[in-house]
Amino acid sequence: MTTAGTGHAEADRGEKGGIRTALAGLTTRGRSFLAAGVAAAICSYVLGQSDLLRVGLLLAVLPLVCAAVLYRTRYRVAGSRRLSPARVPAGSEARVHLRMDNVSRLPTGLLMLQDRVPYVLGPRPRFVLDRVEAGGRREVSYRVRSDLRGRYPLGPLQLRLTDPFGMCELTRSFSTYDTLTVIPRVEPLAPVRLSGEAKGYGDGRQRSLALAGEDDVIPRGYRYGDDLRRVHWRSTARYGELMVRREEQPQRARCTVLLDTRGIAYQGAGPDSAFEWAVSGAASVLVHMLERGYSVRLLTDTGDAVPGEGGDGFAGASQETADAAGLMMDTLAVIDHSDGAGLSRAYDVLRGGNEGLLVAFLGDLDEDQAAVLGRMRQRSPGAVAFVLDSDAWVREPSDVPGPSDRSGDRLPMLREAGWTALNVPRGASVDEVWRQAERERRGVAAASGGEGPW
Repeated sequence: MTTAGTGHAEADRGEKGGIRTALAGLTTRGRSFLAAGVAAAICSYVLGQSDLLRVGLLLAVLPLVCAAVLYRTRYRVAGSRRLSPARVPAGSEARVHLRMDNVSRLPTGLLMLQDRVPYVLGPRPRFVLDRVEAGGRREVSYRVRSDLRGRYPLGPLQLRLTDPFGMCELTRSFSTYDTLTVIPRVEPLAPVRLSGEAKGYGDGRQRSLALAGEDDVIPRGYRYGDDLRRVHWRSTARYGELMVRREEQPQRARCTVLLDTRGIAYQGAGPDSAFEWAVSGAASVLVHMLERGYSVRLLTDTGDAVPGEGGDGFAGASQETADAAGLMMDTLAVIDHSDGAGLSRAYDVLRGGNEGLLVAFLGDLDEDQAAVLGRMRQRSPGAVAFVLDSDAWVREPSDVPGPSDRSGDRLPMLREAGWTALNVPRGASVDEVWRQAERERRGVAAASGGEGPW
């Protein structure tokens, strides 16, 4: 839950253009009264009817008096906005709470409250506050909902002051606004057996020595209470003092989620498009792997990794899981198509090795990109690819008997390179294809007579 800063609006008299501002605030009713009064005064002069002149003066003076009184009225009103929650999945609702405080010594008249919201979040909310006593407050709320992920500004808040006769309105705007972040839909995924897990040591955790082998162990000086079984005799002889091996270090298993954002790899747009499914799938896997205890990162075809600053680029080991998930969800909320034509930049990031499990969400692939993915597989102990045939996603279901020939040619190439590769049919759930990948992995393992990679 995030609380917006407090903005202030004051219905007060300006220093310049006072009469012009007051007259500009006349409503349709006020302008009609003024026009009728002027017309009655002219008719009274032409016809010589003094009574008609009195009526005309009354009709003309009333809106002018209302405008002058409203303009000279000094209201000091403070407002605040609160989002609950400030980050919401696509298709879910968020509630916006507005609070108005009358900080002046006089009660207000009729107030009309209006908040500015983008059209994708729904109609512009409007509220009428009859009267707010001195020092009093009023609270109202409204709901917003979007099927499209993104970041949407809310505000600034507008306050309209009006007289009891409805002759004049003056508008004052608050200076603050909030931002609602609509993140991709996240589906809960079934726990499956993943490559690289060490049996008996929790979910996705491994134990390893400080370096690769016995000869590469970095020893330290003996301390009172150290187990003598940890004495490293070769280093003891080298340094002339008792040296012990470093303790085994717990190390989290790693997972890299690769999201293909190339514009040429997807067709169509909207909440049900192939690209939006890929973004939602990446978000679901990221959250699932963080919950399993993995150190995770998000990688795109442009080579951008999130988180990308400090450490080894993975989140979850040194950061709070909620903060890491929030950072990657905020990135996915605004991610868009890239202008790239290939996956070579992502491969350059993975060339260092030790990337852990690789989960890729891919659009249309040509032979060159399939070859790049084959080289990526050599850098990871396990890899699974979800390939979306954009042609099948933009056609009507009755016209799509199966994946296109292009998609069918690429899947065998990925499988030969060691990927667990699946075609994602239109309308499939993320959990459904996630379970299917596990079944395929087990089938490959049974056919090879071993456990098999992901």
